Amino acid sequence: MSALPGRYLVTGGAGFIGSHLVASLVRAGRQVRVLDDFSSGRRENLAGVGDAVEVMEGDIRHPEVCRQACADVDYVLHHAARVSVQESLAHPVETHEVNALGTLKLLVAAREAGCQRFVYAGSASAYGDTAASPQREDGKPNPLSPYAVAKHVGELYCRIFHDLFGLETVVLRYFNVFGPRQDAASPYSGVIARFLAQLTRGEVPVIYGDGEQTRDFVPVENVVAANLLACAAPRAAGQTINIGCGQAITVNRLAGMLVELTGARCRPEHGPARSGDILHSCADISRAQELLGYQVSLAPYDGLKAAVAWYQADGKTRAGRSERPP
Repeated sequence: MSALPGRYLVTGGAGFIGSHLVASLVRAGRQVRVLDDFSSGRRENLAGVGDAVEVMEGDIRHPEVCRQACADVDYVLHHAARVSVQESLAHPVETHEVNALGTLKLLVAAREAGCQRFVYAGSASAYGDTAASPQREDGKPNPLSPYAVAKHVGELYCRIFHDLFGLETVVLRYFNVFGPRQDAASPYSGVIARFLAQLTRGEVPVIYGDGEQTRDFVPVENVVAANLLACAAPRAAGQTINIGCGQAITVNRLAGMLVELTGARCRPEHGPARSGDILHSCADISRAQELLGYQVSLAPYDGLKAAVAWYQADGKTRAGRSERPP
């Protein structure tokens, strides 16, 4: 789907998901402003868009930065966040300040600026561990980490700003997003990025726990499409919507597929389970299909092939870099 005419703000636009959104908007000929503090985002992620994007360096914890970023903007795609469960255990206050209070300050600025719609990158971590599978949006939230709590608070603020203040907000609850440009430099990175970086370097991947935990792995291309749909869908305003593939894959199976696709000659090893990690996660995507017209345009296995190709080319040059975790 092509993006609606108008001016777009992508917070966290130099990050993994944000930079893919920016590239898609630029291809559609839209005006794009990026707000990023570059604590984890990379300027090189925006290299392909040249001068077509206005880049603001700033922190969403500062109200004046949010006001400047939202000025003359029609659509806000909010992806700036601290994204690590494990880092949130070590730094819960900073995680809350960025993910919850930063979102609140951006919502205030978007409302004051008269933005048409605010699309929030929510997280399936809001569900926690639940017997229900797949997870539905009407299920009771049960966040299990400071990261999950802070992201869920952002969702609640979005609902309040829609219900009480008339700002059209859409919460997209992402499941396990992966794809090219995902940061693998940190030990807190997503499991696919981490495994691919290890396999690319000839190292043995480590699976935390027994590997039978399940995840709904969704290629970033599907997430980009969901954001564009969320800007336009009339019935999406005020809604919380799962974005995944609707397919539960064990970490053991994932590791096997990556070993096969990379041609690596090793077997993953197992380490102790990590605090705050949930056991099972899979999206019910029927609401996304109904309200957004969302479809799984790229299946997980095909997305893995694309990710492997990127890591075997560009990813090799990044995998060994030491950076602050996102």
